[in-house]
Amino acid sequence: MVSELLKRAQGGEADAQNQLGIHYSESQGLTQNYQEAKYWFKKAADQGHAGAQVNLGTLYSLGQGAPFSDPMALFWFQKAAEQRNALAFAKLGMMYERGRGVPQNLVEAHMWYSLSAAYGEKRAAESRSTLAKHMTVEQIAEADARAKKWTPLRR
Repeated sequence: MVSELLKRAQGGEADAQNQLGIHYSESQGLTQNYQEAKYWFKKAADQGHAGAQVNLGTLYSLGQGAPFSDPMALFWFQKAAEQRNALAFAKLGMMYERGRGVPQNLVEAHMWYSLSAAYGEKRAAESRSTLAKHMTVEQIAEADARAKKWTPLRR
């Protein structure tokens, strides 16, 4: 199975490249190797694969196989968010909630979590609820309004 995946990845298939990166990062049938995971995620991410963009951003946010870099994590999460990727929305919510690479902004974090939940990421609804306990009614209303108005920058 992995050999077939490797052939497809080497042939330039973005989904196979992303899957191979997952195999390396999560040691699924291969020895865990974050540098290899980054290599394959980057190949797929450069082709516009949203899942690979999130995965690559995650490696940067954790400093696994890539230098720890919140700006690079944000860059890749934003590229995936442009494609309405639910996990990318959640990752952006976390970055704004914690002030990682951006000024901490609970309204912005709540907005991203709302978008993530709307696109099917169940954990984002929990994160949003926890976050809302630290926000005013006005802040929550502003976040909800921003989420309703949000559109990708490109496309």
